[in-house]
Order: sequence, then C-alpha cells, then structure tokens
Amino acid sequence: MEKEKNKTFMHKFEALEKLYKKYKNCQNCPLAKLGRKNIVFGEGNPNAKLIIVGEGPGEKEDAACKPFIGKSGQLLTKILEQTGLKREDVFITNTVKCRPPKNRNPKTEEIESCTKLLLLKQIDIIEPKVICTLGAIPARVFLGKKVNNLPIKITAIRGQIFKCGNLTIIPTYHPAYILRNNKELQNFTSDIILAKNFSI
Repeated sequence: MEKEKNKTFMHKFEALEKLYKKYKNCQNCPLAKLGRKNIVFGEGNPNAKLIIVGEGPGEKEDAACKPFIGKSGQLLTKILEQTGLKREDVFITNTVKCRPPKNRNPKTEEIESCTKLLLLKQIDIIEPKVICTLGAIPARVFLGKKVNNLPIKITAIRGQIFKCGNLTIIPTYHPAYILRNNKELQNFTSDIILAKNFSI
C-alpha cells in the first residue's frame, strides 16, 4: 500500500514538474509583461486531497516564488496547523500564477488564460476531493458569477458545500480579509475545518 502511494506521489510530482517546465516562461496573458519576477505555480503535496486556491501572488510571493508567505499566508498556515494540517499536507496555489501590478484583482482575460493553461491541469494531475477557495475570484472560477441567481458574495456563500463534477468546492474568506475583519476569524477557521473533514 505504501509502495503504491509513493509511486502515485512520484507520478503526480513528475507530471506537475513537466507542466511547470512547459510554462516557466509563459507569455500567454498580459501579466507576463507587467512586472512579474516569477511564476508562482504553487506548492504542497502532489497527492493532496485538499487544494487551497487563492487569487494571485503578492509582492513577497512573487519575490520568493512561493504562494501565501506574507501576512495572509502566515495566518493561513497558522489556521491549517490549528486544524491539524500542515502546509505540506495540502496543495496551495492561486487562480493566476503571476503577480498583478500593485496587487490589483486579476482581470477576466488573465484568469481565463491561467485557469485553462495551469490551474485546471494542476487539478487534473493532483485529483483532489476538495477545493477550498479563498475569496470571491477563485469561487467564481468554479461556481460561475452567480449562485442561486444572485451575484457571488463570499459573505453569503462561505462555508457552503458545492458540487462541481467530482469535486467538492468550499468557499471561504481570503485571509487578507480576516486580517482586516478579525471578527470573522472563527468562521474562517470553521470553513477550513469543514474542507479538511470533507477531504478525508
């Protein structure tokens, strides 16, 4: 059993590396020419049952080529650990892999290009059970612009369970929002616990 698990891990690891190699100099959307230093593909367990998807890399992430390492990332790591997870247990990535200028929201063209070329392929390789989206932008990637005929608002849909093919999608707040609105920390933590429980 352990041998088979290791074989699967290596197969997925190699498939991800092959994907990243293909796009290491990606020029497929405007972000390529808008000051990025690195393409931040994501990191974590290639065999993860839970993928966490944010919006896009910030300045620190762009410099270090690692997702969620600034203040938002430190909060995310802390909450994961409180729920019994380590970063290396899950896979963490973003909707777009290049930093938007001045950390603005990624534009539709950028999201569509990066989702098609990288995010969906990462998901196909890793084969998670659950995707936990952080913020409205990644939630829209999987759920569309409306839920129950209403425009997506994280305050309205966070902590809910949605089915998207074989995937379970659980939206929650972006940790940057929690840093500004500490009263929602418990809800954020509850959503991460929910995502963890559904991924087991």
